[in-house]
Amino acid sequence: MAHFQEMMRQQLENSMYTELQKMLDTTTGPEREVAKKDFEGFKNLFHRFLQVKGPSVEWIKIQRPPEDSIQPYDKVAARGLPDSVANSLNKLVVVKLNGGLGTSMGCKGPKSLISVRNENTFLDLTVQQIEHLNKTYNTDVPLVLMNSFNTDEDTKKILQKYTHHRVKIHTFNQSRYPRINKESLLPVATSLMMTGQNAEGWYPPGHGDIYASFYNSGLLDQLIAQGKEYIFVSNIDNLGATVDLHILHHLVSQPNGKRCEFIMEVTDKTRADVKGGTLIQYEGKLRLLEIAQVPKPNVDEFKSVSKFKIFNTNNLWISLAAIKRLQEQKAMDMEIIVNPKTLDGGQNVIQLETAVGAAIKCFDNALGINVPRSRFLPVKTTSDLLLVMSNLYSLEAGCLTMSPKREFPTTPHVKLGSSFTKVQEYLTRFESIPDMLELDHLTVSGDVTFGKNVSVKGTVIIIANHGDRIDIPAGSMLENKIVSGNLRILDH
Repeated sequence: MAHFQEMMRQQLENSMYTELQKMLDTTTGPEREVAKKDFEGFKNLFHRFLQVKGPSVEWIKIQRPPEDSIQPYDKVAARGLPDSVANSLNKLVVVKLNGGLGTSMGCKGPKSLISVRNENTFLDLTVQQIEHLNKTYNTDVPLVLMNSFNTDEDTKKILQKYTHHRVKIHTFNQSRYPRINKESLLPVATSLMMTGQNAEGWYPPGHGDIYASFYNSGLLDQLIAQGKEYIFVSNIDNLGATVDLHILHHLVSQPNGKRCEFIMEVTDKTRADVKGGTLIQYEGKLRLLEIAQVPKPNVDEFKSVSKFKIFNTNNLWISLAAIKRLQEQKAMDMEIIVNPKTLDGGQNVIQLETAVGAAIKCFDNALGINVPRSRFLPVKTTSDLLLVMSNLYSLEAGCLTMSPKREFPTTPHVKLGSSFTKVQEYLTRFESIPDMLELDHLTVSGDVTFGKNVSVKGTVIIIANHGDRIDIPAGSMLENKIVSGNLRILDH
């Protein structure tokens, strides 16, 4: 039986390689070279995918990380900063993951170009933050954007507007992998073209691809040659992911023999984060455990806030020399995430992906730092957008900080219904963003609009029934209220 399975696997692999070769033969020149490198990475992933039997972790072997492997941020910050912050900053490169489109918020083009605050986009805020660092400390921290084939062209066009800013900006592209037909396990695309039906045959393979594509682009070597030692990687839509001088100092000041090559910022879970990946100790190594790797019977246990108290913010500090070493030794090992998708025509496909944080187990002296929640402020939906546009935050040098006028440091829970999903529609429903300084919870559902200068406090629930419309009048103050039907306001 085992022999038969091995033969089947071999056959599938050979068929896949034949199809990839056919596609390569449809083109020449630089495009062929890039595709060839991409396919090498894909073949490795596909080979491993065929070998995988069952979940990649044995639940029984999971242990809590040792006490000293996840340090509280306060302990790191208590070390203070050196006299010369500039020395540390000059060893740093900021990398933003910029492969995503704004489709989930109803926008066309790169998500990083959506306006989030005072007409500033995610990219504007990032550039402002780094420029502020470079001016304040007289340093040269560059910004690197990892684009995908979806975002590269639009992003490059917009970069011209930053030519006079004090930030050097580099870009490289993550790989382009073929989507696999779920039934035949062969590529959906028939050529390397990105037009017509063929365009749906390709995908960027998750942010775990950063190591190979950064290395393949030649930019990694270029930055090492300039004396850069660490990258700070984060999602471009996480507005809390700013350069933290204490964490940087902690990294740079380790004694040589104990050089930490990888820091993952984690933060305490709340009920909203039960699906976030967490750090575990597994076979003597610190390891990232994602919900996709958890055996079905253990999913509830994984989501428990009491057993797994922290989750990965995807703010990572990584040694450039270590990335180079692991790439050259082909020792970068990340679990495969199998992502099922349905194409527009109804065809079922799978995408093989990896996560950047999953490589933590490959690096020496890896560490988790439990950071304040304020370092995790992702904008995935218009509900998140409402928070960052409100008076809960003030903006200075590209950084959002929570208003000192808010009495408790937690972020309110906001749930906007389907009428608010698209940014354009969301914007038309608010004449101005409500005052949310004293808000705990806001739920809005149905056809609802807000006049100017509305304030919401405590728990506010506004539900317009199907066919009804609710206009919250200008200047209204709603505190612990339920508003339903055609604008009946009830105390809550």
